[in-house]
Amino acid sequence: MLLLIKKEKVDMKPLFEFFIKLCILSVILWGVIFAGLNHVSVDYHSVFLAWIMVVTNTVAGYLLFDYALDKESAVFTKFVFGGLTLRLLMLMVLVAVVIIRNFAVVNDFVFSFFAFYCIYVIVEILGYQKKNKQKKKLHETGKRHTA
Repeated sequence: MLLLIKKEKVDMKPLFEFFIKLCILSVILWGVIFAGLNHVSVDYHSVFLAWIMVVTNTVAGYLLFDYALDKESAVFTKFVFGGLTLRLLMLMVLVAVVIIRNFAVVNDFVFSFFAFYCIYVIVEILGYQKKNKQKKKLHETGKRHTA
């Protein structure tokens, strides 16, 4: 018995563009941090810890969205909103652990965390929008070819 599997074409371009934008933004932000805070006493370990947590959260959110985008509505909702809930809970626990265990300077860590979160959530949302536009465009193109 011969089993033919139809392989779906997966476009990695939006994912690649998202990671490129994250890298460019991170380089710019770290350049600003090092240049702008050169004369101020800042605990870079605290800033780096906040950055790692926020970037990981952003990447996880985009990957969950990317995975769930082509799924049915109920699955999409579970992955995106359930994932958001779990990611926020995990971030709250990690922030609490960092503060309680004194893994970082609290003021530097908290300020950096909120600043990075506000910036990277915008990048995450823009990534969602771009992926949606690509899917919509692909869907419209497919309708024209089948009609």
